[in-house]
Amino acid sequence: SANKSSFFLFPLFSKTAQSLPIMVLISSLNNALKSITNAERRGKRQVLLRPCSKVVIKFLQVMMKHGYIEEFEVVDDHRSGKIVVHLNGRLNKCGVISPRFDIKVKDMEKWVINLLPSRQFGHIVLTTSKGIMDHEQARKNHTGGKVLGFFY
Repeated sequence: SANKSSFFLFPLFSKTAQSLPIMVLISSLNNALKSITNAERRGKRQVLLRPCSKVVIKFLQVMMKHGYIEEFEVVDDHRSGKIVVHLNGRLNKCGVISPRFDIKVKDMEKWVINLLPSRQFGHIVLTTSKGIMDHEQARKNHTGGKVLGFFY
């Protein structure tokens, strides 16, 4: 009888010990590109991205250079920062390749065939020793690198 009463003194689930699961941000680039793709599919004219990072800014610069987005503004809020991207409706999809696989110059064509819908359009973004650039520019510079993502 003593064992039964001691069992009820210590409940398995107490209200104070329970804590809600905390979400952590794994990839800010992935988060940003997903937000852009979703906003583009909904037909939005602009989208707010947060947090801001150097990689996201460079990726957006490559997209802007090829005309897939209009422009973007970096808003400094004394925290991690925000980016407002103005869309033009030309983007079909953009995404992150994770993990960041190494791509040699000779293997680039395989990646283009696997990731992009056509050879005429779409770009793979690489991070190289000469900066973040698309696959055509990396081929011109004769440099390989790690794949960041793609857009078309």
